[in-house]
Amino acid sequence: MSADLSKPAQRAELRALRDAFVLALAPGERARLEAEAARHLGPLIAGARSVAFYHALGGEMDCGPAIDAAAAAGIAVALPHVEARGAPMRFLAWAPGDRLVPGWRGLLQPEADSPPVSPDIVIAPLLGFDSALRRIGQGAGFYDRALAALPDVKKIGWGWSIQQRPAIASDPWDVPLDAVVTEAGVIGG
Repeated sequence: MSADLSKPAQRAELRALRDAFVLALAPGERARLEAEAARHLGPLIAGARSVAFYHALGGEMDCGPAIDAAAAAGIAVALPHVEARGAPMRFLAWAPGDRLVPGWRGLLQPEADSPPVSPDIVIAPLLGFDSALRRIGQGAGFYDRALAALPDVKKIGWGWSIQQRPAIASDPWDVPLDAVVTEAGVIGG
């Protein structure tokens, strides 16, 4: 893949690559790899008061093992809440076992009246990333707008190692990450 590709072309290529990777995993392998990523994340979130994770969709790497580890360490967990494409994404308190409700495009999220959280760290989903820690997401801009509004938050991408590319197309409004965590380790940090 080349950064010369348009963002929509990169997204389509990366989504297909990610989904094929996940489909090819042996039974139980996905959960093992997600647990390995959670182990890599541990030192990056140690000492945080609150961390915003997300509920995975499709082939996205699941944050479940990382959420469980954070909650066990006494770190408050938040998840994104999205009302509509044009509305800002909010981070709301959530704990393992709390109810999730379907939101915009099927996103499972905390109920709208859950307490807001200003996280120390945001774990962001991605379709792809590069060694310069540029991230390409689904294209709605929710994370870029949320991260721009939280300039002091630590920004960590969360995905499969096969999602790393030599270069990711970016625009001036794209917010770079501080690190990316995969099942293979940490990039940046």
